[in-house]
Amino acid sequence: MLRIGVLVSGSGTNLQSIINACKSGELNAKVVIVVSDNKDAYALRRAEHAGIPTSVVMKEDFRSRLDFDMEVVRILRESRVNLVALAGFMRIVTPEFIRSFPGRIMNIHPALLPSFPGLNVRQKAIDHGVRFSGCTVHFVDEGVDTGPIIIQAAVPVYPDDTEEVLRDRILRLEHRIYPKAIELFEQGRLRIEGRKVFIKGMKKQEDGYLVNPPLDS
Repeated sequence: MLRIGVLVSGSGTNLQSIINACKSGELNAKVVIVVSDNKDAYALRRAEHAGIPTSVVMKEDFRSRLDFDMEVVRILRESRVNLVALAGFMRIVTPEFIRSFPGRIMNIHPALLPSFPGLNVRQKAIDHGVRFSGCTVHFVDEGVDTGPIIIQAAVPVYPDDTEEVLRDRILRLEHRIYPKAIELFEQGRLRIEGRKVFIKGMKKQEDGYLVNPPLDS
């Protein structure tokens, strides 16, 4: 069984989607530790409600980012995690952290990477006038939202959308694709070659397409 360590900073809705997938049997996996850099994160309450051990690591207790990260690494290793899932973790991890779990760190981002990396990306998509946005699960590398892409989901963006409306539209898909990416990892179906992630047995939709506005508008 895959042992997952989840890093969080906020409300933890993606954490909840992973917990639910494990509980339902959709994932042959278990969240064994939840680590937060925010003692008030609601995600901690979600973990505690599910009976999952938690740990709070505060940045002000450490002299450097590296010291902070190495404490998180220690906790994850102590919990014998096979996969690290960043779920709204509002810190950029150090190269040393990444090298501690090579090819075993995932992140979810609320945009269609490589467009709109970083923060406040839903509003940036609206301001830019794009017709589609969405979400991306990717392996973490030493850049900011630059790692090899595992799975993406697209949603339409309308000129009158607010950030809150687009956030909710994207979030519904985040909760579906993050457990799916973890499932593919657990099944051993992911292979990284350079910037590409190949998925064993993936079905192709040769005639699939998305258009916004629809061609018959």
